[in-house]
Amino acid sequence: MRMNTLKTAFFLTLMSLLVIGVGMLLGGEQGMVIAFIFAIGMNFFTYWFSDKIVLAIYGAQPVSEHEAPRLHAIVERLAERARLPKPRIYIIPSHSPNAFATGRNPKHAAVAVTEGALRLLDEHELEGVLGHEMAHVAGRDILISTVAAVMASAIMMLVRFGPLFAGGRDDRNRGANPIIWLVLLIVAPIAALLIQMAISRSREYQADAVGARLAGSPDGLADALLRLQAASHRAPMDVNPASAHMFIVSPLRGRDIATLFSTHPPIEERVRRLREMV
Repeated sequence: MRMNTLKTAFFLTLMSLLVIGVGMLLGGEQGMVIAFIFAIGMNFFTYWFSDKIVLAIYGAQPVSEHEAPRLHAIVERLAERARLPKPRIYIIPSHSPNAFATGRNPKHAAVAVTEGALRLLDEHELEGVLGHEMAHVAGRDILISTVAAVMASAIMMLVRFGPLFAGGRDDRNRGANPIIWLVLLIVAPIAALLIQMAISRSREYQADAVGARLAGSPDGLADALLRLQAASHRAPMDVNPASAHMFIVSPLRGRDIATLFSTHPPIEERVRRLREMV
């Protein structure tokens, strides 16, 4: 728990410095001050409301036990095995099969599953997927991934509206230089994505292993990963690249240039490691 708290503080600081640096390059001292204020507000807002932001982005709707009894039963069973509070359960209205967990801690966690995943996966496979997400909750790394998603989105938004930082037009105002803005338009999102990659790749392997143990067998999750990957290629999900790392399989793969910097390890390697657990 303490390690993940330190990681969260580290990545918040790193993202904040990136925001301030972008502000300084775009608008000089004035831009740096504006970006500093923006970063402070963003840190507060993302800590308390990042889960709600991500759920809202994908139109996730809460479902009751009456509306989704199978889903609730599986999550409740996994929560008991993990000795965690039962998280809130959401369904995302998307045909593309996928899932993610979010929240600032296990007491305020939420698990979201797409309609496509509920239709595609059988009970055994769905339990493996939800076990993976509950492993993220148990590992207390859901805050890190959610904060990274919101902060990366904010950095991209900051660069996109960079010309607004060029308040003055004298020679000292570097924010008036369009070349700097164009360079940052390319570099800043890549920097944010690299930070996400550092967060995501190692934690996916760990969540696979813990999730398989929670589900009682690695086979369900291994089979589910292969089916999710194949179905995601056929019906890619419309997602914000800044939050793609939150999903159990990359929803970007095979779609655009963002897939060159995948935040997920290869499905084949994840499945191989799961099969070796048997």
